Amino acid sequence: MKPVIILNNVSVQYSTPEEVMGTFKEYAIQLLKRNIRFREFKALKNIDLQVDEGEILGIIGRNGAGKSTLLKVISRVLIPNEGRVRIRGIVSPLLELSAGFHPELTGRENIFLNGTLLGYSRRDIESHFQEIVDFAELDAFIDAPLRTYSSGMVARLGFSVATTWKPEILILDEILSVGDEAFQQKCKFRIKKFSDEGTTILLVTHDSHMVETLCSRAVWLDHGEVKAIGPAEEVAGMYKYSQ
Repeated sequence: MKPVIILNNVSVQYSTPEEVMGTFKEYAIQLLKRNIRFREFKALKNIDLQVDEGEILGIIGRNGAGKSTLLKVISRVLIPNEGRVRIRGIVSPLLELSAGFHPELTGRENIFLNGTLLGYSRRDIESHFQEIVDFAELDAFIDAPLRTYSSGMVARLGFSVATTWKPEILILDEILSVGDEAFQQKCKFRIKKFSDEGTTILLVTHDSHMVETLCSRAVWLDHGEVKAIGPAEEVAGMYKYSQ
């Protein structure tokens, strides 16, 4: 199999104020006076990772472990402070439930907005419109403003738009944790189908069972470092044992 994602010695460092400021005005004044001291910490530390074409890779770890930061680096949303990132293929990231959506627009309008942001033409979106609505099971609500949707409905719409067209690299951050069991099974079936057709998938989840059943390999992140990487069942078991 060909590697489509290669990370070599990747690190991401953040700087945060040591003191909490009540308002932006106060922060700006103290910043101009150079009275603010910053604390630096590494969200990712010397990450080496290779993901092959068609692989489903699970990424597990506690909150703050660096999972979302890693996905943002691979999605090119975030540039690492150190290291090299090589991506072969177009990345379709679904990092947040409402990513690419506007709450005041209807579900119909948001499909065209999100599809355009993903690089598809209006004609292409129109030809797949009903397929998107049917998969998301939102036909009765498609002309209602997105702000009236539940988080599960937004997640269904986002997943449906992101996966209606077969992506080359699909990134999912906790998306499958929202929604009922029947819809989750639909998502899992589509993920498996994409993998069989050569799509590479990165899946962040707290559900160890999902990692064991869906993924071929898994990465366990802890405080920005790779704690373990290997067969999904083995790594998920190590992670569960550590809880």
